[in-house]
Amino acid sequence: MRLSDLPKGTPAVVDGVHDAHVDDPIAQRLRDLGFVDGEPVRVVAVGPMGGDPVLIQIGFTRFALRRAEAARVSVRSEIVA
Repeated sequence: MRLSDLPKGTPAVVDGVHDAHVDDPIAQRLRDLGFVDGEPVRVVAVGPMGGDPVLIQIGFTRFALRRAEAARVSVRSEIVA
């Protein structure tokens, strides 16, 4: 599942970031910000009418991403016991 498709408030874990091409600076920046395999993540809020930006939380840090940027991040739903 893509981070851009994750329902608001649903806990998930990052699977990885997809590069659009070799040496993709946006994908590298997302990794630098902490979007790495195994990190817990959730969508906190979305823009008007489901648009841009998407407010994402990793740990205690929040980032506003465009939907196109969030679509580069693969996530899996986190099982809450």
